[in-house]
Amino acid sequence: MKGKIKLLFLCTGNSCRSQMAEGLTQALKKDGIDAYSAGIETHGLNPNAVKVMNEEGIDISNYNSELVTDYIDRGIEFDYVVTVCGHANETCPVFPGKTKHIHIGFDDPPELSKTAKTEEEALNHYRRVRDEIKAYVKTLPESLS
Repeated sequence: MKGKIKLLFLCTGNSCRSQMAEGLTQALKKDGIDAYSAGIETHGLNPNAVKVMNEEGIDISNYNSELVTDYIDRGIEFDYVVTVCGHANETCPVFPGKTKHIHIGFDDPPELSKTAKTEEEALNHYRRVRDEIKAYVKTLPESLS
């Protein structure tokens, strides 16, 4: 494949997991991958995701929660769409052209942190998922084929 790979991380609300994946990919794989993120819906950027990404030296505070249909409507073609949650995988729209769909599921930090008794305990859920996403991103682009 010539040039950079265009990769979209897709989640339900584009508020946490897909945003972290985009930020990590842009930071770790910027020479070979143009990373984007979107949601089936938009839920806004999760402030705890911003916090734990800042711990990695990655600022996602200016990211926006994007709808996947906006990318499709603008005619943006992706080489790969990576769904990062079950709902997005089940409802992933069909992309025109050569786009390959891959599913790599990660736990939902906001859901996990609902029972947390402290902010630190809640953030630990976000950190674990961030680290799992980071480990996956480090396998790119080889793991896409």
